[in-house]
Amino acid sequence: MKSLHKAYSAIEKLAAGTSWPEHTTPLSIRDASKKQFWPKGFSAGTAHAGIKPGKRDLMVITSDEPSSAAAVFTRNLCSAAPVTLSKEHLKQSASSMRAIVCNSGNANAATGSRGVADAKTMAEKTAEVLGLRPRDILVSSTGVIGVPLPMDRINSALDSFSAVLLEDSCADAAEAIMTTDTFPKFFALDVSVSFGSVRLCGIAKGSGMICPDMATMLAFLVTDANIGHSLLQEMLSKANERSFNSITVDGDTSTNDMVAILSKAGSKEILPGTRDADIFYTALESLMTFLAKLIVRDGEGATKLATIRVEGAVADTDAQKAARTVANSNLVKTALHGEDANWGRIIAAAGRSGAVFNPANVSIKFNDLVILKPGYVSEFSEKEAKKILSRSEYKITITLGNGPGNAVLHTCDLSKEYVDINGSYRT
Repeated sequence: MKSLHKAYSAIEKLAAGTSWPEHTTPLSIRDASKKQFWPKGFSAGTAHAGIKPGKRDLMVITSDEPSSAAAVFTRNLCSAAPVTLSKEHLKQSASSMRAIVCNSGNANAATGSRGVADAKTMAEKTAEVLGLRPRDILVSSTGVIGVPLPMDRINSALDSFSAVLLEDSCADAAEAIMTTDTFPKFFALDVSVSFGSVRLCGIAKGSGMICPDMATMLAFLVTDANIGHSLLQEMLSKANERSFNSITVDGDTSTNDMVAILSKAGSKEILPGTRDADIFYTALESLMTFLAKLIVRDGEGATKLATIRVEGAVADTDAQKAARTVANSNLVKTALHGEDANWGRIIAAAGRSGAVFNPANVSIKFNDLVILKPGYVSEFSEKEAKKILSRSEYKITITLGNGPGNAVLHTCDLSKEYVDINGSYRT
């Protein structure tokens, strides 16, 4: 599979440059093609429901026993029917969730009462074939907005899960939720806690319509660590702000954004305020950040992954405003694509962000190369700057002054291919 080969290359390259935290061991992604990549007690199945021509477009992840669940959802007012339903199910079954079902190619958004009924039918049919309760299933969809789901084909595809064991790999599951993604996104860590080793595995999708405002895409994580709902939700929400809420591709937030995690009961529970909780949280944030950066790397038409770091702001909120505005600026993003060290676009974007700072105090660096010094002094080698900007990944540091506030966002360049992809998305 061409996309899987691309995934291996992209994931291995990013993993090699990642400083994984203490107590975590990254798994070899070459094992992601095996069922054993999943944590103990979790399984997945994929199928072709005929939404996307000739491709997997339906996925189910199941737990062999009730699991704690946590999730964050889009803040878009026009949220999709599966988002509304999954919020209800999370309230009802936060400590007894058993499965996640997701289709790709159709968002089931802006579909009215029929969309609500179809989302419920997906939960009911999944429950029927797996012998579960509908309320114990999270439902997700992604794809074209405003088109009803082909429920006859989806139901038929779900029926296939009752006839076979769910033995699809993590890579298969990640592929089945792709839309304009060019490769499946997945990774796993083994985490050493006081009573042994637990596994944390995640898949994600996203390439376009990506902008921080909750989750900015779809991501599903599972772990055989035993963590109660309240602590799990606290961990997920915090890690989400520092990972999926800190990326942007094009400034658009989807109607279907969702990040969910299932935690299967184990021999010993990880409790709040313990060293084990700290260790697991650090691993969770690291894995989610890794998946988030994979999404930016695969941004529609993207050729650059740029980390925007703002420091020296009067407060973190000001740093976030500046970083987000710079990261979303089309003028900055096109300059990155053209490998043009146009620092004027960067300071202009920061200036309209709403952050409070003195422009004369600003300094800017590309990696370690100083582009702008306080007092609007700009004396740098265009050749060296071009060399940095020609790389596939680099960091831009913007220092606003001497305050304590800082923020980090990950963005990509904006290319002609982005227009081509989104100009013909439905055809």
